[in-house]
Amino acid sequence: MTLSNGRQYLAIPGPSVMPDRVLRAMHRAAPNIYHGELVELVPELVAGLKTVARTSHQAAIYICNGHGSWEAALANVLSRGDRVLVLATGSFAYGWGEVAEGLGGVVEVMDFGRTGGIDTARVSERLVADKAHEIKAVLAVHVDTGSSLRSDIAAVRVAIDEAGHPALLMVDCIASLACERFEMDTWGVDVMVTGSQKGLMTPPGIAFVFYNDRADAVRESAGCASRYWDWRTRTEPDLFYHYFYGTPPTQHLYGLKEALAMIAEEGLEAVWRRHEILAQAVWAAFEHWGGNGPLRLNISDPSLRAHSVTAVVAGSEKGTALRRWCEERAGLTLGIGLGAAAFGAPELDHHFRVGHMGHLSAQMILGALGTIEAGLTAVGIGHRPGGVVAAADVIAAAA
Repeated sequence: MTLSNGRQYLAIPGPSVMPDRVLRAMHRAAPNIYHGELVELVPELVAGLKTVARTSHQAAIYICNGHGSWEAALANVLSRGDRVLVLATGSFAYGWGEVAEGLGGVVEVMDFGRTGGIDTARVSERLVADKAHEIKAVLAVHVDTGSSLRSDIAAVRVAIDEAGHPALLMVDCIASLACERFEMDTWGVDVMVTGSQKGLMTPPGIAFVFYNDRADAVRESAGCASRYWDWRTRTEPDLFYHYFYGTPPTQHLYGLKEALAMIAEEGLEAVWRRHEILAQAVWAAFEHWGGNGPLRLNISDPSLRAHSVTAVVAGSEKGTALRRWCEERAGLTLGIGLGAAAFGAPELDHHFRVGHMGHLSAQMILGALGTIEAGLTAVGIGHRPGGVVAAADVIAAAA
């Protein structure tokens, strides 16, 4: 016997829950891809994406996942032998660095661990020491989904400027766009990448690269730029067909249109605030449970915690047992402890993650937390009962 029958809840940090409105918009026949409504739709989508990214600059759409957007961004600004400085706060900055290496870049990693923020003084010091300006780009991840650490991107820009260094600031917002406050132009970000499947509430399969004039000027001499990844073809196409360098992802585009409409209807500031409150509810539950047992949040400083995902240290090997109980017995899927073992943390069984991004309500969060509390008891992870009440108090106060 199981209590998991009914609608399953995918509480992993991406893909997020897909709204019924988005799925219905995608459930349609493919349109003409050469003229008509689809041709008219794409400029509307680009404008909506730029609004969410808070930029007046360019946005290119690619048929790929987030890893593809990493390569697309780098291909347009790097030549073989160029040096990039990677600011690591978890596993995904390393992944982006590996893509740079694959393009022939020389990658230098500055690792800040999985629980603390970027030390901008160290960044500035390194850039000051780069007298020959060999470093062409600084890569940072706004929210690392493995560690659930949120980086201060505006402070990184200040560090680059104070060093008087011309390096581009390139930011991964795959787990943060439309979940966290992000101000591309105000914060001085030159290139930003993201995907469709998290805050943008559209199934995986399309990704986006946003870039400003500084980055496009570097594109002039970038030796890695290829026909497919060339962002200019996609932002200045001579034919609509070249927006995507081939057949457009038609159903995804209709789904994205609906998702952007939902964000606009709620208001971007309200979307950010909703994510903030629901994240605080999750933190309150785990902090309460951990007051009498081994559970703890990976990030102790609330100012560094992501509003889209929470990484949890189970404190025992029962983290995997909890995930399996929640999914198999109650219909709730939690995220694995991605990247934990690779960075010196205990084995995978000791960690799990809760995704809280995109199409999400207080009812969904409280239901997930209630299931987790039942699971803690069922698998024998020590905790102080009442975490759901603590989360409910946060939501009641905010509402």
